[in-house]
Amino acid sequence: MDPYLWQLPALAAVGFVSGFLNIMAGGGSLLTLPMLIFLGLPAVVANGTNRIGVICQNIFAVTSFRRHGVLPMRLALICTAPSLLGSYIGAQLAIDIDDQLFQRLLAVIMIGVLIISVLDPAKRLRGREVAYTPLRLAALLGAFFLIGIYGGFVQAGVGFLIIPVMLLAGFDMVRTNAIKIFVVLAFTIPALAVFVWHGQVDWLLGLVLAVGNASGGWVASHVAVKKGHEWIKRFVIVTVLIFALRLFIT
Repeated sequence: MDPYLWQLPALAAVGFVSGFLNIMAGGGSLLTLPMLIFLGLPAVVANGTNRIGVICQNIFAVTSFRRHGVLPMRLALICTAPSLLGSYIGAQLAIDIDDQLFQRLLAVIMIGVLIISVLDPAKRLRGREVAYTPLRLAALLGAFFLIGIYGGFVQAGVGFLIIPVMLLAGFDMVRTNAIKIFVVLAFTIPALAVFVWHGQVDWLLGLVLAVGNASGGWVASHVAVKKGHEWIKRFVIVTVLIFALRLFIT
């Protein structure tokens, strides 16, 4: 597909918002995936193309978190290991799915993730101290294997799954967010490789999206935003609802 010139800056702008949201909490792919589909990409190609922006934004963010000394690498690597295998499995499932079925599933996922983000069930866990035991570590590894499958399959909203898992395991929000970014970066690489191998990536739109994602991720990793947060949250909720409805009736 040869995009019109207006589509490129529009995609980069959506990518910026997405990158910002992904680093601050999650859910940015709820905007970029339907945007890529609306630009004319088949759902599977949009799913693969979206990974380019995710990788670029997280490279910038991980660099920033490491520079500020808030990324516990040993723990991040422990969480990453099972997610890599899960991600490969999830990406293989995504390659084989019917295009229209994927759009329907994406619409349902978008609504589900919105409900989770609005209810914010992890809020009550913040700041809670939990004993770190071998059993809890085993549960953590199993959870990240399943998270990897989901992330490899669709990516959208995976941050909203990682955050409560890490909080339940007894980690504070600062380390939770840093680990989330590292793990997503790591498991997105094999997922993208699967889509590239099957020729399901639009590199032009992917690179344009990456510019926006990386810029938004860089800003989010350097700035703690308080003012206007609720307005942005409401805007994103309305936008995602509209996108989900459009996907479902397409």
